[in-house]
Amino acid sequence: MNKENFRFYIKVCTALHIELKAIRDELYSVFGDEAPSHSTVVRWSKRFREGEPRPGQPVTEKTTENIEEVRGLIDDDDHLTIDEIHQETGLSHGTIVRIISDHPK
Repeated sequence: MNKENFRFYIKVCTALHIELKAIRDELYSVFGDEAPSHSTVVRWSKRFREGEPRPGQPVTEKTTENIEEVRGLIDDDDHLTIDEIHQETGLSHGTIVRIISDHPK
């Protein structure tokens, strides 16, 4: 069984409010050492309960709206720091840097 299948099983069990120890025990009884560790089951279950998207981060990237917003902030005050732009827009630092470097004035 691959990692995505384990995650799906853990996600379903989490949604059904099955205890973490029971999830781990079931996986171990079927897959043995191939099953995710208890700490992995706990971590994935926590992420699913918190609603974190899986896998990876959502892509906000360089939409026209984001580019215009960052450029507008810089045009208003060219001394803004990346952190200040992040606080204003909610965009990641990496996205802001890419916008600034790929779309200069």
